[in-house]
Amino acid sequence: MASASPFKTITDPEIIKKKNALRKAVSEEYIKNCSNPYRNVKMEGGTLFDVGVQRYMSLKSTQYEFFKPTPKTSLLGILLLVVPYCTLTYVIKKERDRRENLIRTGQVAYRDRGFKFA
Repeated sequence: MASASPFKTITDPEIIKKKNALRKAVSEEYIKNCSNPYRNVKMEGGTLFDVGVQRYMSLKSTQYEFFKPTPKTSLLGILLLVVPYCTLTYVIKKERDRRENLIRTGQVAYRDRGFKFA
């Protein structure tokens, strides 16, 4: 059994042509509005409204309202936050204990120490 793709693939050439024409028209309108030198003269200046940017900003501002914790997201949180912190803490602690043991047993001379007050 083939796995179903979550995205709908469009294969109809007519729909593809319509989408490309619409994309081109929107792009041309945006370029026309951006490059209009009289836009601010008519007091119609300001920022242009871009639907894609607005959708993205709306998505980012409401993403936590729609977040549902799952075992996968919990595991990713642990792997990306807790494991590196604990690993780094362990490595630093082990290195400091090794260095302190060398200093306390007299294997490192005082003049060879990097930090003289330890």
